[in-house]
Amino acid sequence: MPKTSLKTACQEQLLPGDTLQEKWAFAQDAGFDAVELRSRGDFHFRDRLPELKRALADGVVMPTVCVEMLHFFAAFDDGLRKDALAQMKSQLSVAAEIGARGVQTPASYGMFSRRLPPFEPPRSEEEDREVLLAGLTELGEHARAEGVTLYLEPLNRYEDHMVNRLDQAVDLLRTVGLDSVKIGIDSYHMNIEEADPSAAILAAAPYIGHAQVSDSNRFQPGAGHLDWPAWIGALHTIGFDGYLAAECRLTGDPVEAVRSIPAFLRRSGA
Repeated sequence: MPKTSLKTACQEQLLPGDTLQEKWAFAQDAGFDAVELRSRGDFHFRDRLPELKRALADGVVMPTVCVEMLHFFAAFDDGLRKDALAQMKSQLSVAAEIGARGVQTPASYGMFSRRLPPFEPPRSEEEDREVLLAGLTELGEHARAEGVTLYLEPLNRYEDHMVNRLDQAVDLLRTVGLDSVKIGIDSYHMNIEEADPSAAILAAAPYIGHAQVSDSNRFQPGAGHLDWPAWIGALHTIGFDGYLAAECRLTGDPVEAVRSIPAFLRRSGA
């Protein structure tokens, strides 16, 4: 298979500008191919639909969405879990309305870590798995009906205790058995959790649908010590055709830091 260039995207909050149209103009000038949206809870993303449709009509490319909520579909509390499922379904539906590929979410964020006191979560591993499979199935069926994809993001051990590595996500997705549920990989979390990030990508190849990028220190690609040629090379090897979406903090001048990302990724093999 001939090597093809990977597309780059930048999350909207990193781009200067007051409107999506202004952010898109900057993104294009900087060398990005798309803008990744952020979707807050309380149906805020649904309320943005008129704005998003105007941006789409004006040519803004918005292929993916990253969830930004206070609780997620595997929350311990039943009420919070049900709310997160409702929010996610709404966000998947909005993504479909603007022609996006899908929405990326972790199972939880900041809810519990086995690496921090009290070390033992209130649910057993079997109960965690039951909740994860139920949530992924419910959301995956909704995504399939809408014609979009749910991307499950493994997080590092300090931010989530359930899904940290790609092989754990693959095990869940195999059981769910829906093509509408894929893995959204994140280079920062992989840098912490995967003994060999490139090998992990190769092993999970059929299940990878999206990729977010930041360096080993969570700053923009190029500001840390991640082996980008190897990481990007693995994506080429598996024939990945999605976007590399910058989800990072910025060090140095923020505008110049954002501008540096597409060129750095392409020098690294993208």
